[in-house]
Amino acid sequence: MIELSIIVVTWNAMRYVQECLASLIAQTLEAPMEIIVVDNASTDGTQEMVRRVFPNIVLIENTTNLGFARANNMGIRCAAGKYIALINSDVTVPPECLNTLHAYMEQNPSAGIVGPAMLRPDGTVGRSYMRFPTVWNCLSNALCLNILFPGSRAFGGWMMADFTGGTCEVDVLNGWFLLVRREAFEQTGPLDERFFMYGEDIDWSYRFKNTGWKRIYCSEARALHYGGASSAAAPARFYIEMQKADFQYWKKHHNGVVVLGYWLTMLIHQLIRLGGYAIAYFLKPGIQGEALFKMRRSAASIAWMVAGRVDS
Repeated sequence: MIELSIIVVTWNAMRYVQECLASLIAQTLEAPMEIIVVDNASTDGTQEMVRRVFPNIVLIENTTNLGFARANNMGIRCAAGKYIALINSDVTVPPECLNTLHAYMEQNPSAGIVGPAMLRPDGTVGRSYMRFPTVWNCLSNALCLNILFPGSRAFGGWMMADFTGGTCEVDVLNGWFLLVRREAFEQTGPLDERFFMYGEDIDWSYRFKNTGWKRIYCSEARALHYGGASSAAAPARFYIEMQKADFQYWKKHHNGVVVLGYWLTMLIHQLIRLGGYAIAYFLKPGIQGEALFKMRRSAASIAWMVAGRVDS
């Protein structure tokens, strides 16, 4: 009987995929597990590599890019495990990580989802949790109050700048690495496939909360996340996709007045960034390239928000 089903969605990130799958094969989990790869029509040889190097892994080959949520749901429908792990293709999983997460789930039956700490390539610990977004905590981020008052719960923002670490319940677990209890999944339902890429993790966490399941950040478990493997070829475009997903979440779970408040907050956010990066461009010649990119990114976000389009 399968204890753990691991789903890995891939799209044009072959080098990372191979490292990810090799780390999963090397796991020390004593209970039986299965690995399912869902490839969203990669053109970089990912499918051929998986068939050649990992012949015992289940491979689902899509002929078009169906998006992150839909591809994960396809993998989950094929999964037989008591627990289901959704792991990004640009994640490397140390040997004891899944054991630690599995043990936490076994010992804490109220936990519906658990996620590990995120190690960055430089060895620092990244953020893999958030609060549910509100107009106020988004405004705190927009006005940089979360930076000015990093220890303040009131100004910590939805990115939780005030969080000091340690295993605890959080509002949102980011979707780079999630271990889900099947019972909780069956009560909450699959990922919302209307979210093509980004936003589905916030929506899912919100729905798990509504069905009474805890979302647990487990600091004792750690995994390496390179980040942005699939989006590296077009970072500005994927940044806009993230904005679209955020608005989609707000429209799904809030009324029009609240959505308008969020829209104004995000407009303020981008205008402040645009002005700040413009100043940095002229005052700090050493970062002109980065500043110019971020100016263009903010300008594209404003164009989409105001005119409903993105300048190509």
